[in-house]
Amino acid sequence: MPKLLLIEAMGNTGEYVFDAALDLGAEVIVVTHEDVYEKWYSPALKEKIRKDGKLVFTDFSDGEGALRQLRELARAEDVNGVVACWEFLTPLVARLAADLGLPGNDPSRALSCRNKRIMARAFAEQGVPAPLTVAARTVEEAYDLVRTAGLTYPIVVKPAEQSGSWGVSVVRGEEELAAAFTAAQAHLFQMPHGVPLDAHVVIQEYVGGVEFSIETVVARGVATPLFPYDKFTTEGAKRAEFGHTVPAELDEASVRTVQRAAVAAAHALGITNGVAHTELKLLPDGTTRIIELGARLPGDHVVALMRQARGIDEARIYVQVALGLEPSLAPTADTAAGIRFLTPPRGGTLRSVSGIGESGAVAESRLTVQPGGRVRAPGDNDSRVGYVILHAGTAAEVNAAAAEVLADVVIEVE
Repeated sequence: MPKLLLIEAMGNTGEYVFDAALDLGAEVIVVTHEDVYEKWYSPALKEKIRKDGKLVFTDFSDGEGALRQLRELARAEDVNGVVACWEFLTPLVARLAADLGLPGNDPSRALSCRNKRIMARAFAEQGVPAPLTVAARTVEEAYDLVRTAGLTYPIVVKPAEQSGSWGVSVVRGEEELAAAFTAAQAHLFQMPHGVPLDAHVVIQEYVGGVEFSIETVVARGVATPLFPYDKFTTEGAKRAEFGHTVPAELDEASVRTVQRAAVAAAHALGITNGVAHTELKLLPDGTTRIIELGARLPGDHVVALMRQARGIDEARIYVQVALGLEPSLAPTADTAAGIRFLTPPRGGTLRSVSGIGESGAVAESRLTVQPGGRVRAPGDNDSRVGYVILHAGTAAEVNAAAAEVLADVVIEVE
């Protein structure tokens, strides 16, 4: 029986990977921190680990210490593969896989998949089309770099290392830059593990066009792009994601353009054995700009959407690549699926959520914050209070049903 080391199963992708590994006949060793396990793991996942896996605790805030502990653990357990389900640990997993001689990504370039400042430099060096990018440590330096680089407003300001749209702002004038810079530099430790983050703030040209996401599978250096899918974000200064539809309605030429861009980005950042989640813009002239890439599975239940719409299980694929197996890439379905997130009008205490209709396209609806719970003001992905998953024959049908369902939803906050 092969053994898989699953580094941090917190979040929905961890459970997907755990289930996929069991289905492939692997023994799963989950590594997390004791406090994170107690506070962040769902009762269902805890029960799965208790019944069918093993559990090991470590301190990821001490990166070198965690690497030594996990290297010893993997050798003692004769582990056959290692995966990360929390993107802040993907560089650690690349180093660990290399040390153990297991399938993984280039450890010398792994930080470029996590750090947007280093990522932008790698894209520029490898000729991958991406927004013009500068990075500053102070707001004074930010103003100087914007001027000397010839950046014109609007610009995008974001932390060098964060996720979930935290600290990201679209800045439309010089007078807004200082506040956006402060917001981007507000969280220098990633919780709940306390992993220290790069204090640089990334400043990029604003790219128009339409935004899509795409997954790429790389096995033994051979990259296979999957299909692009829609990524919907809010407008204004903050650009939180509010939904996805799998797949996107694009003509064949546009699909090929997006796929080529995703493969080039994966190669530029050293993805050699694993998966890559890429977000990019398709411009009116048919060219692309890579916004960012993560050496990880997509969040937001996109793994479930892909499985439902196309019969492709990316969590299973990720485990197969990590164990040195041939990944299962052939689609077995030809439909569409989508997810839309429920976001409160303001921060406060959630009073109620009502109006989710009985549309035949609704496959699942769920509240992630119960009435009486505190909610964040809109602005990043952590302000969500629930979601609706939809399934239909085409993307157009999913999008139409989603618009109809959300039009009737009322979220009351006090």
